[in-house]
Amino acid sequence: MSSSGPIEDRLSIRELVDSYNDAVMRFDGDAWSANWAEDAVWNLPGAGEIAGRSAILTVWQGAMSAFSFVGFFASAGPITVTGDTAAGIWYQQEFLHGKDGGKRVVTGRYQDAYSRKDGRWFFQRRDYEVLHAEVTDPS
Repeated sequence: MSSSGPIEDRLSIRELVDSYNDAVMRFDGDAWSANWAEDAVWNLPGAGEIAGRSAILTVWQGAMSAFSFVGFFASAGPITVTGDTAAGIWYQQEFLHGKDGGKRVVTGRYQDAYSRKDGRWFFQRRDYEVLHAEVTDPS
């Protein structure tokens, strides 16, 4: 499957993902949550569906509180833009250092839906799936 739709929109969606990943690595919840639509849904393994920007931020802050370092890198799959909505797939590589000394390396996949409001793209829905994980227990 290949990407389709205006290149400007596909670039804006790539920049949305870059902004998201940058905020994760800086532990910046305000910048991170600004990438979500107000009525967005985040679907995570073990947590289920979290609805609404505020609830999504609360869950994210709880998860991030366990880490001293997070490396978060994305590789794009296809992005398809149709008017003011779009869909995309991202493969995510995560390097997670727990405050307890444990480490995890995770490869996952996001299946995304995006919406455009006032000329800006937002995550409308992100469904995350872990494809592979390696865990090192604290020493």
